[in-house]
Amino acid sequence: MTPLPDAFLRRPIAHRALHGAHGPENSLAAVRAAVAAGYGIEIDVQPSADEVAMVFHDDELDRLTETSGPVRIHSATALESLRLGDSAEGIPTLARVLALVAGRVPVLIEIKDQDGAMGPAVGPLEHGVFRALEGYRGPVAVMSFNPHSIAEMAKLAPRVPRGLTTYAWNDAEAQGLPEATRAHLAAIADFDRVGASFISHDRRDLANPRVAELKARGVPILCWTVRSEDQEKAAREVADNITFEGYAAALPA
Repeated sequence: MTPLPDAFLRRPIAHRALHGAHGPENSLAAVRAAVAAGYGIEIDVQPSADEVAMVFHDDELDRLTETSGPVRIHSATALESLRLGDSAEGIPTLARVLALVAGRVPVLIEIKDQDGAMGPAVGPLEHGVFRALEGYRGPVAVMSFNPHSIAEMAKLAPRVPRGLTTYAWNDAEAQGLPEATRAHLAAIADFDRVGASFISHDRRDLANPRVAELKARGVPILCWTVRSEDQEKAAREVADNITFEGYAAALPA
C-alpha cells in the first residue's frame, strides 16, 4: 500500500479539471485553469485504438463531440484532432496533461471500467496509464470503480498511490450488474486486497458505516461530486477533501 500524499488533502480537487467557463471538461484549457487557480485536478481516462490513455470521461464520443461511437475505435492522433463541443480543444492524451501540470498541483486519475461489468477484463488502459506516468515526479494517484483495474495498477506501478471510487451501487445504471456484484462493490470489500490507500466516495452516501470504518483506520476519504458551498459543508463533516464542480470552492489560506 502506497500512502496518498498529503497534497491531495490540502486543496479542493476540480472535477474533470476546472471546466465550464474555462473550457470543456477534461480539456487542456480546463487543466490550465485549475493549475492557475491552485486547485487539485481529477481527470478520467479511456483508451484509444492504439492503447494510449486519453483524457475523456465517456465510453462514447456522442455527448461531447460531433463524432459518434466508442472512443476506443479511434487512434490517439484522431482523437486529439476532434473538437470538444464548440471549442478549439481536442481530446488530450494523459501524457500531455501531465506535461502541462508538471507537478504543480495534485492529479487524481480515474481509470474508467473497460470490462463492462466491473470484472477482470482489464489491462490495456492500465498499461497506457503506466506508460504516461513513467518519469512523472508530481503528486499523482489513480483510482477506479473497478477493483480489478486497481489490482492491475498495483502490479504495474506499485509506488503510485491507488484508491477505489465508491458508492452505494443502487442507482439505475448499477442495476445491470448481478446483485452479488453490487453488494460486493458497495461493501468496498476489495480495499485491502488491491492495496488501496484511499477511497473517493459519493457525497450522498458518506454516512455509510463502511466509510466510517475506513475513516477510523486512518484511511483518507475523498468524495464526489460537490456542487455548492452547502454540499461542501455537509461533505466535510466526514470527507477529508472534496471533488467539486460548478462553483468556486474555497482554497486554504
